[in-house]
Amino acid sequence: MGDRISIGAPSSSKRWEYQVFLSFRGEDTRKGFAGHLHEALSGDGIRAFLDDNELKRAEFIKTQLEQAIDGSMISIIVFSESYADSSWCLDELVKIMECRERLGQQVFPLFYNVDASDVRKQTGSFGQAFEKHEAGICEGKHEKEKVQRWRNALTQAADLCGEDLKNADNGHEAKFIEKILGVVNKLVNRKHQLYIEHLVGITSRMEVLSNHLDIKNLGSKDVVRMIGILGMGGIGKTTLAQAIYNKFVGSFEGRSFLANVREVQRSNGLVGLQKQLLNDILKSKNPIMVGSVDEGITVIQERLCCKRALVIIDDADDLQQLKAIAGARDWFGPGSRIVITTRNKHLLKQGEVDSTYMAQEMDEEEALELFSRHAFKRDYPDKEYLDLSKRVIRYCQGLPLALRVVGSFLFNRSIADWESHLEKLQISPDGDIQKILRISFDGLPDDRMRKIFLDISCFFIRMDKDYVTQILDGCGFSAVIGISVLIERGLVTVSKQNKLMMHDLLRDMGREIVYENAHGHPEKFSRLWKREDVTDVLSDESGTEEIEGVALDLRGNYLLWDLDLHWDLDLTRFSAQAFTNMKKLRLLHLINVELTGEYKDFPKKLIWLYWRRFPLESIPDDFPMQPKLVALDLRWSKLKIVWKDCKLHQNLKILNLRHSRRLTKSPEFSKLPNLEELILGGCVSLSEVHPSIGDLERLSLVNLERCRMLEDLPLNFYKSKSVETLLLNRCSSFEKLAEGLGDMVSLTILEADYTAIRQIPSLAGLSKLKVLCVNACENLRAIPDLPTNLYVLKANDCPELETIPDFSKMSNMGELHLRDSVKLTEVPGLDKSLNSMTRIHMEGCTNLTADFRNNILQRWTSCGFGGIYLNGIYDIPEWFKIVNDVDNIVFFEVPQRIMGRDLKGLTICFVYSSDKQKFLTMHIRIIVKNLTKQTALHTKIAFASVKTSSKPEDHYLWQGQLSNDVLRLEGGDEVLILVRPDDVDFVRVKKTGVHLEWDKVMKENKSDRHLYDWETNGDF
Repeated sequence: MGDRISIGAPSSSKRWEYQVFLSFRGEDTRKGFAGHLHEALSGDGIRAFLDDNELKRAEFIKTQLEQAIDGSMISIIVFSESYADSSWCLDELVKIMECRERLGQQVFPLFYNVDASDVRKQTGSFGQAFEKHEAGICEGKHEKEKVQRWRNALTQAADLCGEDLKNADNGHEAKFIEKILGVVNKLVNRKHQLYIEHLVGITSRMEVLSNHLDIKNLGSKDVVRMIGILGMGGIGKTTLAQAIYNKFVGSFEGRSFLANVREVQRSNGLVGLQKQLLNDILKSKNPIMVGSVDEGITVIQERLCCKRALVIIDDADDLQQLKAIAGARDWFGPGSRIVITTRNKHLLKQGEVDSTYMAQEMDEEEALELFSRHAFKRDYPDKEYLDLSKRVIRYCQGLPLALRVVGSFLFNRSIADWESHLEKLQISPDGDIQKILRISFDGLPDDRMRKIFLDISCFFIRMDKDYVTQILDGCGFSAVIGISVLIERGLVTVSKQNKLMMHDLLRDMGREIVYENAHGHPEKFSRLWKREDVTDVLSDESGTEEIEGVALDLRGNYLLWDLDLHWDLDLTRFSAQAFTNMKKLRLLHLINVELTGEYKDFPKKLIWLYWRRFPLESIPDDFPMQPKLVALDLRWSKLKIVWKDCKLHQNLKILNLRHSRRLTKSPEFSKLPNLEELILGGCVSLSEVHPSIGDLERLSLVNLERCRMLEDLPLNFYKSKSVETLLLNRCSSFEKLAEGLGDMVSLTILEADYTAIRQIPSLAGLSKLKVLCVNACENLRAIPDLPTNLYVLKANDCPELETIPDFSKMSNMGELHLRDSVKLTEVPGLDKSLNSMTRIHMEGCTNLTADFRNNILQRWTSCGFGGIYLNGIYDIPEWFKIVNDVDNIVFFEVPQRIMGRDLKGLTICFVYSSDKQKFLTMHIRIIVKNLTKQTALHTKIAFASVKTSSKPEDHYLWQGQLSNDVLRLEGGDEVLILVRPDDVDFVRVKKTGVHLEWDKVMKENKSDRHLYDWETNGDF
């Protein structure tokens, strides 16, 4: 699929001068039926040949008629009572039937007050006419062969599918003409669809789009639906819209494809778009004129409100376009569909569309086929070009525009040419691709948003969105709304891990803009990111005031977590004086770089200083004051103390000293009143946190993971009202959490895995706490009162844990992880909070009571991803009636409705084990095959969790549910269920059971981690 595809008929097909040729006997119908039919066709925008209007007197009439027949897509023959009297009509008919045979024209006979059998057999008035023609042979007026051709043509034409006036509402001519119009419109629409070159990967996308359009209810519902097709430039939005138009246009009375609205508005204005819409749909003989946008709106409302129309508004980029063309649904007739393609998500929100389809990049198979069609004119590359083709595919990253442009350029070129062009693309992006992509950049509302895009493309791809937002806010860019707009316009995406992502071609486009603005001179770049350019500028000390950002990554091949072992490796050295002239430098990103000399002339307007492997034992005394610095990131540094005199001021929000393994105490924080994130994780020598941490009123994140020498935190820290996340994982010297912890009212996440804590204070008062993790705390015996709104509790591998608080009021609890806490016998009140639960992990809890186990298994309601995980020593519960004791397959037939009740869903249970001495979690695929309907549902809602010390005799049990809203099982269906691990070498499913649920309320778990994948006629 490509975004800009030409519109028209295929170049290989015939170009028709007329859509319809009317053949009729003038004396019978010229001023009556034939004239009315021609008027109706013209009114519907169909160009129909009628000899009264089209013949030029100065030319030979017969030649004109034959040319008109030859140039018409459809011929309509009006057989009337005296049709066969005319040798002219019969000659036309012979020519029409020849064109049908030779050119594939459509021929449509109409029987106007005559019987089809009279035409076919030349009887009745047609027989009388041929008596005269036969007599004419004797008189020399006609040739015998010609008369026979006339007879043959009449017989052939009468045998074709046509319409008889007598069958149309008792001879009602208006109804007859209306019916003919419907047939012609369908034929014309099928022949004159939009041309789409090399349609690839459209079928699956069209299925989804049909659901968005609600085509299946077209006609049964009178609603008008408006949908959006959203995506970055070049991803195929226009192609999808064209495919919609081609597939469904015949189902509508009127249609209009407003192509490239953004550019058309610039040349013809909104009035031009309104006129095109009106004339496309109404097909008036005289073009509709509109004087102003307001007048156009009035005409659209008045003239189109009764027309069921399909309207495509392609490449819209401004709300005024939608207000002028489709300002309200009631402007169009019941059942209309309006499709808007755009790069701007916010525009679709403003237009209040009913649903939005996000255009998808091509997968590797689709991309290879589309590229091959352009590069080789077939579906697959030549063998010797396969590897090169795959390199192109990787470069294009599923973008149809790029595949089309690069493929067309490489067509019929040598391998050497391909190699050369691929090398060129790595250095400089393709101009035709960039031209399309740049439209989105140029269309951004202001210069600040454009700067945000350029900063992200050069420095911040794959970085945390919130982190980047704070930095760019510090640059004065209003980053929250700025990044939001970039996301809406498809220039940036955000991963599930909250990372900023960007298509490589958009990244290249942004960097090319920086290159162009500096006319290719690195020292004048506003942003420096390319290693060669940065090292040249720093080595030559040629930096200028234009430079706002520098990124230099000189990492070697050694592992990041072993950096402390590699301080003897040489760092690349530059003089600190190389930055002297970069007066506007605000973003500095260095990895494995050492700066020598004095820092007194270092830039003083830094917003972001990221210096991995900072080589000094403290920030130097001559390092200039940085009053604007928002983020200081010196992870894996050589610091022993951070600074002797703090050169940072109140703007600093993020201080990251992660893995500074020689740091023994934290810095003093009194000059950092706005600090929000303190990251000291991995500072393995850290034994002291300065008491001034308790004075930080905006501190929200404290990360002290792996600070193994740290025994406690200052008591005043526990008075903090601002800290939301506290991470203490693997602080092995930490033995207790202070009582004051229960007063940290903003705390949302508390993690203290692998610590020596023996007790936890009451946390019942922490109403915002959502996640508590105390995994592998070997000395922990009890978990005290918890807040009722807690969502996740993780206390796996706590061998001394005996006491858990009452869960009966934990109405928001979603996940409970207590794996291998062997002393637990039950979780009080858990059965009262199951309605909110999605996962319970209690594998290895071997002392649970039978009543507790059965209670939670029978009351489980959650469907989809998750389920209950238990030790399997008690086998599949006895209330399961469909059980396979030796294998992973069960078969059953769904009963008919029981006492008027419908099947709610299935509860599925299986027992598994592993004899591999390694810890693993592995997805289990559950396949539900409906043998009756020949469909199969594949799900990955469960996974096998196996402990490192697992033995073959250690069995684990999983139980979960699938709603019948997903399964769609009906009475009488024969069903086979297969439970299959992704890797059968590690996990074996030993027993499987199914229970049919008729009464239980099934709650669908909406987690985005579960997967439903339907197959029709699919095999296991």
